[in-house]
Amino acid sequence: MSTVLYSATMSLDGFIAGPGGDMSWMTSYLGPDPVVDELVARVGSIIAGKRTFVGDDPHRDTEHEGEPFGGGWSGPQFVVTHHPPERPVDGITFVGDVAEALELARAAAGEGYVNVLGADIARQCLEMGALDEILTCIVPVLLGDGVRLFARPGGMNVALDRIRISHTDCSTNAWYRVLR
Repeated sequence: MSTVLYSATMSLDGFIAGPGGDMSWMTSYLGPDPVVDELVARVGSIIAGKRTFVGDDPHRDTEHEGEPFGGGWSGPQFVVTHHPPERPVDGITFVGDVAEALELARAAAGEGYVNVLGADIARQCLEMGALDEILTCIVPVLLGDGVRLFARPGGMNVALDRIRISHTDCSTNAWYRVLR
């Protein structure tokens, strides 16, 4: 059975995107990372929210713009939205809710990871009890504002168990299991 993983690159002050969804800050931190390479090889499918799907891209103006993991991965992608585009997009299935997207993504992933991209979709998966693991690649920058890794009005305590901590020249990777 697949494992549902939320992965994100995060500033030291807890933001995965800057103000307005800006991802340009991330470009200088996209160096080699064996943990990310290992993850990419194990991803069976991706779930993303519409804001993540149509949002800013740290690979903007490169040949890998719009490609997951900068072109390092290809496979089935499920985008959660109430307003799908009029024309189909190759390789993308648009789904109306997170539960349906999870069901489809798990079937597509097989034994691989269902990789969740986007803070709001990750929060919904967590609230549903469907999120198994979280990987944050923490980079040495402070943004001060933007999209938080995890935000829930009123708060929510989520217990985590450390799986692994590793370091590269560009980041500190913290991989956790969600305790239920």
